[in-house]
Amino acid sequence: MAVPELAPRRTIGGVIAVWVIAALIGVVVGIFASAEWRGAWLGVGLGGCLIAAFAIQLWSGRSQGFTERVAASVLGAAVVMGIISLGFGLASIVPG
Repeated sequence: MAVPELAPRRTIGGVIAVWVIAALIGVVVGIFASAEWRGAWLGVGLGGCLIAAFAIQLWSGRSQGFTERVAASVLGAAVVMGIISLGFGLASIVPG
């Protein structure tokens, strides 16, 4: 028989933390990487976000919904990095 937790910890903070990390990595890659290598470095950054998502969710110490939280973290990180890379891609098209 499972015993419910008396005061479960909030888990949304760990998911949002990975999204913030993804935004920071996306901006850093967009600024410092050349246009030819930007896609490759964004892939490396997304891999780093996956490792960060595992570490943050393991640190929270809750086993219920672990895979859902990691999946939400990584999917959100991919969306955040995609939006940032779209912005840098559109900026590279504009002459100036």
